[in-house]
Amino acid sequence: MTKHPVDAPPDDVDVSDDSEQSLPGIDLDLSAETAAGPLARGVEVIRTYWKHAPFGPGVYRMIAVDGEVLYVGKAKSVKKRIASYMRGEGHTNRIARMIALTASMVFVSTETEPEALLLETNLIKQLKPRFNVLMRDDKSFPYILLTRDHAAPQIAKHRGARNRKGDYFGPFASAQAVGRTLNALQRAFLLRSCTDSYYENRTRPCLLFQIKRCAGPCTGEISHADYGELVREAHDFLSGKSRAVRDLLAHEMGEAAEKLDFERAARLRDRIAALSAIQGSQGVNPRSVEEADVFAIAEEAGQFCVEIFFFRTGQNWGNRAYFPRADKSLSKAEVLGAFVAQFYDERPAPSLVLLNEDVDERVVLSAALSTRAGRKVEVAAPQRGEKRELVDQAAANARQTLSRKLAEAASQEKLLGALGQAFGIDRPIRRVEVYDNSHIMGTNAIGAMIVAGRNGFMKTHYRTFNIKSQELTPGDDFGMMREVLRRRFARLAKEEGGIVPASTDPHPEEAASAAVSKDGRAENVGDAILRDAPDGAPQDEGPGLTHSPLAGRGQGEGLPGVEGNKAAGLLQSQAPSPQPSPRERGEGEADPDAFPSRPDLVVIDGGKGQFEAARAAMADVGVTDIPVVSIAKGADRDSGREMFFVAGREPFRMGPRDPALYFVQRLRDEAHRFAIGTHRARRKKEFTKSPLDEIAGVGPARKRALLAAFGTAKAVSQAALADLEKTPGVNAATARLVYAHFHEKG
Repeated sequence: MTKHPVDAPPDDVDVSDDSEQSLPGIDLDLSAETAAGPLARGVEVIRTYWKHAPFGPGVYRMIAVDGEVLYVGKAKSVKKRIASYMRGEGHTNRIARMIALTASMVFVSTETEPEALLLETNLIKQLKPRFNVLMRDDKSFPYILLTRDHAAPQIAKHRGARNRKGDYFGPFASAQAVGRTLNALQRAFLLRSCTDSYYENRTRPCLLFQIKRCAGPCTGEISHADYGELVREAHDFLSGKSRAVRDLLAHEMGEAAEKLDFERAARLRDRIAALSAIQGSQGVNPRSVEEADVFAIAEEAGQFCVEIFFFRTGQNWGNRAYFPRADKSLSKAEVLGAFVAQFYDERPAPSLVLLNEDVDERVVLSAALSTRAGRKVEVAAPQRGEKRELVDQAAANARQTLSRKLAEAASQEKLLGALGQAFGIDRPIRRVEVYDNSHIMGTNAIGAMIVAGRNGFMKTHYRTFNIKSQELTPGDDFGMMREVLRRRFARLAKEEGGIVPASTDPHPEEAASAAVSKDGRAENVGDAILRDAPDGAPQDEGPGLTHSPLAGRGQGEGLPGVEGNKAAGLLQSQAPSPQPSPRERGEGEADPDAFPSRPDLVVIDGGKGQFEAARAAMADVGVTDIPVVSIAKGADRDSGREMFFVAGREPFRMGPRDPALYFVQRLRDEAHRFAIGTHRARRKKEFTKSPLDEIAGVGPARKRALLAAFGTAKAVSQAALADLEKTPGVNAATARLVYAHFHEKG
């Protein structure tokens, strides 16, 4: 019997017959002199971990020396898949680079391959490895909610977790689509859209009742039984029984006309017209598809676009385009398969998913989505019929959207080039950061940073800074700018491995407390503000140790996307001796295709004082190689007469028709919008702040109980301890806590 070396794959592991596809590569110019050493080290690292790799299905992670997760993959046999990386030659350049950067690995075993796919999808979205296909612009979709927790159900737009009892209809492609549909539904079914608190406090009907948008259940204008019938009709319509609802209304209209009740007949006619408007505004509506999501991918110039159409209840509820980040050498089918798996990571899948490319793992993907949904989910690539027509239409939209995106990117690159020429910057500008402050006499002061690049405004990189320094004089714009720039670039220097001077402001940089939409309203933070580094990325905890964000949960405990305790375990081993980082090996930037975290230009909204404050703040943390420009409003604050301040040059103005001038004005105006909107959101929050919010240990439920018992926060502060203890829902300990908070000085 032949013995195998302990450091070599056994004969029964057929590397060439791996059921998993190798990671496609990118054409990089890696010479043998520069790649052989790191590649050999990476192969030895993988060989060490291969000894402990599980034979069954599971997920593996390849981790760099600095803790960055390079790649997350799944396999029917993890050991077999890992063995394919141990060949010293025959790899594509991209795989070779990934192997060379690998310093450790982590394995998670699962019971089935669909479970491995679900776990892989969760980890990719959480860790955002640079060698994986990444779904970007991952915003939640809006739904229509028909509540079930009130005697008079409410119809409203909903986004986020489904915590409220009721029926959810969607997803819709945009908030505008939901708004249009809700507007028509109110005309058709007269359902209330007000909040429960507003409903309970009405003494007479509101304006919506007067304009025939609500039946007025709040003041008894309609009985709860009749209102419930309207709710049932709306539910049936949103559930796909639109024809039955319209026939019923038409029948009732005819009966009313026969009885000469022309006013009721006219109201029913208007409701039928509203239903027709809903269905007519949906565009193409399929005849044979009740519920489906249609995915189509287009590729041009190394860029990918995925267009998604949502069909529910036989109606088109809109479409949305995504631009996933993927290697140029990947095929459209590979990118689409990875994208679809990530797309349904936190969303319910419909009963049918249609694709314009036949992905290799379609069966596994269908099984994984079915497992998560608890029902059958079919994934198909239709070849003929109406379903093929839907796919073709989505593909045509994807091609058009991608063409527009590339044209806009080319125009943006020209503007960035004009900006560099105007300010004397000889290197390409990939990232521009613009800073502005907003406050009222020093109160609720915030600093704002907006970011622009070749793809326009990069809103996921926007940041706000709460001005915290106690030494600043209220309204000191120069001091605020110094604090904002010092905190921003101190963090940048730390991320790049630099030494930050001890004089740096100790406050850490904060993510924006609220992203602000163009109309000045606060949006969900998770929709617009993302951290620069992936949350949960492994960090070094000592020499030779690897760390997983799932470690400490037990074997498979709490693994997202895996039912129960089915993950067999997390296998971790001692890593080989530390290797030099890519920067130390002289390999340059880790991912040249990624959007840089270091700006090529900093623009300050302000005059010479802000300009000097910004330069001094950046010099304090050792950042002196980034050009700084300040833009001051011209005479009479007229647009087009701005004065620019640049180091080494006299203040100057641009020509009135210079494209660079218009571009800078756009950047400044966006910074204004973001700063002022965030400041207003913070100020509004301060206005509605209650003294009860300051009491630690008193949550929303007990605050409501106290306000319900005493009416106002002032009355709560003046209440006796005995009265507080008698409040329903408030125990004796909480009552003493509230009493002590208001009487500790008395």
